[in-house]
Amino acid sequence: MNVKLGSGDALVIVDMQNDFLPGGSLAVPKGDTIIPVINRYLLLFHDHGRPIFATRDWHPPDHCSFRQQGGPWPPHCIATTSGAAFHADINFPINTQIISKAASREQDAYSAFTDTQMHELLQQAGIRRLFVAGVATEYCVLNTVKDALQHHYTTFVLEDAICAINLKPDDGVNALKAMTRLGATSIRFGGFVV
Repeated sequence: MNVKLGSGDALVIVDMQNDFLPGGSLAVPKGDTIIPVINRYLLLFHDHGRPIFATRDWHPPDHCSFRQQGGPWPPHCIATTSGAAFHADINFPINTQIISKAASREQDAYSAFTDTQMHELLQQAGIRRLFVAGVATEYCVLNTVKDALQHHYTTFVLEDAICAINLKPDDGVNALKAMTRLGATSIRFGGFVV
């Protein structure tokens, strides 16, 4: 498949934060290996003048997803901490729009669309196609793609720029299959017409 970027396209980079990358409190194994590919996509979309969105978990210290509050995860991505910061090697352009999610104590959110202004911002920008990358494939990437499709965006998963936790060995592969079954298209960098 060959894709040419146009006026209705946007890039969404999901949760490339220190706590989700090796050395972090909820690390995706090998999550840092996709950073060079993400940087290529950032440059491509920036050079084409297309909007770029970066999502981040922005939790309060007593967030409901944390084990201390009965949730499944260790504390991670607590707002304003170094763990919640984006990895220093990611070259986000200055005009990247940041979408903070799961910022209230009572609600967890795996999707960029849950309790955020994501859909409204995309509509205001006239976006019709989304290209999604980041971590973790089977959690926040999957749920963001699901919601994008439910909002009727043509959605592409950047297969070479996602990475899974893989609590079970095939979780990432199964999540990618689920996204394509739902209507997303899987594409790699070589599939773009520049």
